[in-house]
Amino acid sequence: MRLRNLRLAAMALGLAACSPGAMARLDAVNTLFQPTRIVHNFSHMDEAFLTTPVSLGTHKPLPLPQGSGATLPSDVGPWVVNRVITGLVVLKDGRMVHESYYHGTTAADKRISWSVAKSFLSALFGIVQHEGFIASLDDPVTRYAPALTGSAYDGVSIRNVLNMATGVHFNEDYLNPASDINRMGRVLALGRSLDVFAAGLRRRDSPPGQHWRYVSIDTHVLGMVIRGATGRSIPDLMSEKLIGPLGLEAEPYYVTDGTGEPFVLGGLNMTTRDYARFGQLFLQNGRVGGRQIVPAAWVAASTRPSSPTEPGAMGYGFQWWIPPGALPGEFMAQGIYGQFIYVNRPAGVVIAVNAADVKFLNDGVEDRNIFIYRAIADSL
Repeated sequence: MRLRNLRLAAMALGLAACSPGAMARLDAVNTLFQPTRIVHNFSHMDEAFLTTPVSLGTHKPLPLPQGSGATLPSDVGPWVVNRVITGLVVLKDGRMVHESYYHGTTAADKRISWSVAKSFLSALFGIVQHEGFIASLDDPVTRYAPALTGSAYDGVSIRNVLNMATGVHFNEDYLNPASDINRMGRVLALGRSLDVFAAGLRRRDSPPGQHWRYVSIDTHVLGMVIRGATGRSIPDLMSEKLIGPLGLEAEPYYVTDGTGEPFVLGGLNMTTRDYARFGQLFLQNGRVGGRQIVPAAWVAASTRPSSPTEPGAMGYGFQWWIPPGALPGEFMAQGIYGQFIYVNRPAGVVIAVNAADVKFLNDGVEDRNIFIYRAIADSL
C-alpha cells in the first residue's frame, strides 16, 4: 500500500473525535515519508502502527552459508545511491555472496515489506488450498467471506482476486488524499476495520476476470477468504505453515488494523536476509531443508503470468510479478518505495532489496531495477 499526503485528508475527518492513540498514529503516518525520517520509519513501523508478531516457534534459522564474495557490476554502485537502497542481499545457489546496508541501517533492522507481503499471503493461500480448506479457485469469495455479500466483491472468484482482475472500482492514486488507497490508510492509522472497509466498496469498473488492474484491497479480501475457510488467524497460520518451517532468523511482525487483523497487503516486517530466505524457498520450488513447505504446483502456478495484463507489459500471476521477456523461473515480489525479492531460477540467484526510494514511480525506474537485477544474476 502507498500512503502519502494524508494531512489534508485527515483534516476532513473531524480529528477531535479520535482517540489520542489514533491521533498519534495518524501523525506518524503523516510524517512517514518525510525525507529526513523515511529511512528510520521504514525500519521502525512498530512506532507508527499497531502490530502483532508472527511466531517462529521452535524452528531453527535456515542457514545462509557464506559464498565467495561477488564483484557486482559497476552499475550497481550508482543504482544504490539513486534508489536510496538500505539493504541488499544476494544469494547464489543458496549461498550469500553479497550483503550490504546503507543509511545507518543494519542487518538486524526489520524492514517494511509493503506489497512484497502480497506474495507471502499467496504462498500461504497455496498451502491451505492444498490442504483442502478451499474447494476451488473458481469459488466465489463470498463462500468463505460472507461479509462481502452485497459488496463489489459479490460474484468475484478467488482466482479473480489472486489475479487482481476483480473489476472492483478502487482509486490507487497515491498522491490524491481522497483516493481509496489513502482512505484505506486512514482506516489503518485510526484503528478501524479493514474488513468493514472492504465490504463497503460497492462499484465495479468491469466484469470480474475481464481486465487486470492493480487493486491492493484485493489482497485483504484474499486474507478474509483464508480466515473464513480455516477459522484461524493469519499470524497463527503464517507461523505454523510458512514462517516457522521456512526458518527465519528474527521474529517478523505485521502492522494491524484496530481489530487486530493484519495488514496482509503490505504490513509484514522482517530482515533483508529473511526476505532472501523466502525468495530461496521459491527458487527451490517451495522446498527447503528436505521438506515441501509450499506445494510445487502452487509455486509454478503463482509465478507464471496468468492475469489479463496488456501485451508487452509486466506480467502478473497469483500476487507475483513476471518481468517482460522473463525466462521460465524468473519472477519478483515487489513493493512500493523499492522493496523487491527477485528470483532467477535458471541462474540460481535470489536478490532481496529494501529501499526508501521516493522517486520509485518516476519513468524508467522499474525498468532500471530489473536491468540491475538481471545484470547481477548474469555476473555471478
